[in-house]
Amino acid sequence: MESKLKIAGHPIHPMLVSFPIAFYAASVACFITYQCNADVFWFRAALVANCAGVLTAVLAAVAGFVDWLNIPETRKAKKVGKNHMLCNVGALLCFGINIFIQCPKWDETNPDASVAVILSAIGMILTLIAGFLGWSLVQKHHVGVSLTAEQERIDPVSGVN
Repeated sequence: MESKLKIAGHPIHPMLVSFPIAFYAASVACFITYQCNADVFWFRAALVANCAGVLTAVLAAVAGFVDWLNIPETRKAKKVGKNHMLCNVGALLCFGINIFIQCPKWDETNPDASVAVILSAIGMILTLIAGFLGWSLVQKHHVGVSLTAEQERIDPVSGVN
């Protein structure tokens, strides 16, 4: 099942997902570092990473949603893709809510970030689960993968002709 959104023949969704993953991880690490040392630099770095993660996640989500819409309803990959999407939307909500709670604290000298640590940790756990499901879509169900004629001839799930 080839991806419908491509750049120069390469699927867009897999190219974009690494950005929110990296920004989300940076956000978690920076919020935890801020909680440990109270240096406001880490709070602001966490908030910037959080915002960048949400923005790039929205871009990746659009491409992923288009790919998901093109998975046939009869394939198990449709359900796996739905669960992948739901975990990512949950993570996006956690990090998005975090922005609205933490942004007003940008100029504070000692902002409380305990809620930020909890929300970003939950968001990161959901992102990890979504990543597992996303890799399953690629590895087991060949979503977003261009198969050769020989591979197309063989059932991608069972490996049987």
